[in-house]
Amino acid sequence: MKSAYELAMERLQDDDPQDRPTLTEEQKQALAEIDRKYAAKIAEREVFLQSKLAAYKRLQDIESATQIKEQLINERKRLEEERDRAKDKLRAEQA
Repeated sequence: MKSAYELAMERLQDDDPQDRPTLTEEQKQALAEIDRKYAAKIAEREVFLQSKLAAYKRLQDIESATQIKEQLINERKRLEEERDRAKDKLRAEQA
């Protein structure tokens, strides 16, 4: 698994306009659809886990609340990485 630093460096390289191929309108729409799909997945998980977190906080169950916070962070990171892989795959198929 790559570190946050390595992922940031890759994104910076991806942002170099000289190396980036021009995308067609269809490709842009497909990438936007991937973004929408994963934004919805992230929001769904956050709503679910935030409600669980609120319940544990009401019960003053600090340990469980901490676990839910960690799960929330991990789920968001996992879905963002999954989104990025899907976008990379689409770009590779179109190249």
